[in-house]
Amino acid sequence: MKKLVCAGFVLILSAMVFYAQTAKPSGQPGSTAASQRELLDKYCVTCHNAKLKTGGLALDKLDLAHVGENAEVWEKAVRKVRAGMMPPLGMPRPAFAAYDGLAGWLENELDRAAAAKPSFVPPGIHRVNRTEYANAIRDMLSLEIDPAEFLPVDDSSYGFDNVAGSLGISPALVEGYMSAAGKISRLAVGHETAPSQKKYIAPQDYSQETHLEGLPFGTRGGMLINHYFPADGEYLISWFPVRGNTGELYGSERKDEHLEVLLDGERVKLFDIAKIPNGTDNDKNETRLQVKAGAHRVGLAFLATTDVPMDDLNQHYVRSVLDTNPIPGYIFSPQVSQVIIMGPYSGKRPQDTPSRRKVFVCQPAAGADEVPCAKKILSNLATQAYRRPVSEGDMESLLSVYQRARNKGDFEDGIQLALQNIVADPEFIFRSESDPINVKPGQAYRINDLELASRLSFFLWSSTPDSELIGLASQGKLHDPKVLEQQTRRMLTDPRSHELVKNFAGQWLQLRNLPSTAPITQMFPDFDDNLRQAFRTETEMFFESILRDNRSAADLLNADYTFVNERLARHYGIPNVYGSHFRRVTLNGELETRRGLLGKGAIELVTSVADRTSPVQRGKWVLMNILGVIPPDPPPNVPPLRQSDKMANGQPVPLEISMRERMEEHRANAACASCHKMMDPIGFALENFDAVGKWRTEEFGRKLDVVGQLSDGSKVNGPAGLRDGLMRYSPQFVRVVTEKLLTYALGRGVEYQDMPVVRSIIHEAAPGNYRLSSLVVGIVKSAQFQMNVRVDEASAPRQTASIQ
Repeated sequence: MKKLVCAGFVLILSAMVFYAQTAKPSGQPGSTAASQRELLDKYCVTCHNAKLKTGGLALDKLDLAHVGENAEVWEKAVRKVRAGMMPPLGMPRPAFAAYDGLAGWLENELDRAAAAKPSFVPPGIHRVNRTEYANAIRDMLSLEIDPAEFLPVDDSSYGFDNVAGSLGISPALVEGYMSAAGKISRLAVGHETAPSQKKYIAPQDYSQETHLEGLPFGTRGGMLINHYFPADGEYLISWFPVRGNTGELYGSERKDEHLEVLLDGERVKLFDIAKIPNGTDNDKNETRLQVKAGAHRVGLAFLATTDVPMDDLNQHYVRSVLDTNPIPGYIFSPQVSQVIIMGPYSGKRPQDTPSRRKVFVCQPAAGADEVPCAKKILSNLATQAYRRPVSEGDMESLLSVYQRARNKGDFEDGIQLALQNIVADPEFIFRSESDPINVKPGQAYRINDLELASRLSFFLWSSTPDSELIGLASQGKLHDPKVLEQQTRRMLTDPRSHELVKNFAGQWLQLRNLPSTAPITQMFPDFDDNLRQAFRTETEMFFESILRDNRSAADLLNADYTFVNERLARHYGIPNVYGSHFRRVTLNGELETRRGLLGKGAIELVTSVADRTSPVQRGKWVLMNILGVIPPDPPPNVPPLRQSDKMANGQPVPLEISMRERMEEHRANAACASCHKMMDPIGFALENFDAVGKWRTEEFGRKLDVVGQLSDGSKVNGPAGLRDGLMRYSPQFVRVVTEKLLTYALGRGVEYQDMPVVRSIIHEAAPGNYRLSSLVVGIVKSAQFQMNVRVDEASAPRQTASIQ
């Protein structure tokens, strides 16, 4: 894209903009499409005569009378015009309405050409990523698993980890799937009776001074763990307190401290902290208990009997663990460092768990009943796993596996091995679509209803279709537009659609990067993991409210409310919010700066670095996620920002100059200036938010200069001014949201051929004020979502692999 910013291209766009400014309004004499093309050619004659070429792009061959013949180039032009980046700063610009008219004319020409010759991009063969894998196991077997125990992290492409092109296969991955299939099948039927252990570690910056949601009132801190106990038997629960480097116990100065261990809310053990010795890491803080198989909640919490005001005048930090050594004179509370759950000892196969109820839909009363019951069980499981009705061939293969294990063991052994084969089957691991026999290579075709059901469920739920969806697809009813829309809206109201929030918004808004953020403790001592988690919850709840409340996608930029608990409200300066429960609050008055995505602490944190804000990253985030423009990559050997040569506690002492001053020094380098002038002025407008999203008006005792500038040259002042300036580009933001959703839905990058469909989806959503839910429905009803293209197998890379 950056190669388009050349002299010839600028001349073309400038001429077009000039015409848009001076042309007669639509509907008046002389404003027909033909006259528009004639005048545009006239204003661009200089460019054509110059025969300018850049990066292989022959500008003299761009025929404005046939825009569709160069759709890829003109789609890039439209994107730049819509984002206010053309003409570049310093060149004449028309009024905003005329600017919009120019982009509209180009889009109409492109859409007309696309309608005459539709084009589709094949999505490729999808391997389910590990999030989808875990969700499918949950829905099929009522079994929650941690896929990280079995599978490596998935690669991302186009901003998402469900893109077919990045979901390859490797020997290590095959081994992971095989190992997972064996373990999961044993857990589901209750045959995992050998002892094992699992460790749960509290984040190092996790504060334990306040009540933890889900634990009893009157307690503080601790941990709440959802643990799956694989069999009936005895289990050992051990916990370890936070200690300093020399073994001293955090909170040993506090008197009458007790920690209770709970199972499903019931106390099973109470520990007296005073009896835990200092100077040792060999803690024996453990309890044994009998537990029935299944998912249980293990809680550890300190009794809040000593929560009285301290008899000192120190202003304590919110964060309760600053480093591995207690600070002299600072009275900490005891903290839980980690928990280990071991067992079962003398484990027995369970008779009743949610997973067994899901698997064993029948029980044979006699030997003659075993095969018919096995057929029923395996048919039910395979239908869910393969996302289609099973065939006689499927059943013959599965029953053969069942019988082989049954001959060596009992009925359940046979079911377990057959289930293991189902979970390891390529039809479960891969989402492939079959080409119709009569379709030629390069020819587009409509996918069948069962394939459509899979696309829909993995888009909205990141999981397999449910029985209702498979039933409608099996009857050939799902492709009916009314049925399809009804099912889409049904699925959006289902709790499983939270996966769309967590996985789509989590990646688009970079919320998944939050766990890796680590602001320097000495500079931000009030930042802790509690705040980090609150940031994520706030943003997810905010996005989900826009989706579920049928609000406009543009409200993501300007909605006058958010969701906070006491910890987050304190950080934002919102009064009268108490407790760990999140609730909706209205943002007015001084809190208006928190409106929309730009006011969310999560966004400010992921666009900062450990010791400071980053106007570059914040400006880049706005360009990419709001205006839909990808800035060019930095040139090689870019010099770093000037750092202080003074050190304190192993860290550089911050330079007492503002980020604006440091960035202006950096932009003095000509190699850096061209890129930074696009990003920095946007980022400067967000400097009121520090690196952890806290509001400030000064830096180093001097008032912050938060005047910024958009790509079109318009000045903005502070976060509120930036938000208002970007609201003028809300139509472009809606396009960006639609593009991102379409990328996620298709599992491939959105190409220039897809842009007419993007505009069609937006046009259909316009009467409802671009509701986010309507954009989702529009994507599902689009040709891109319901079509595929047969690929020439001789030239296409193979993406499948047998894992059996």
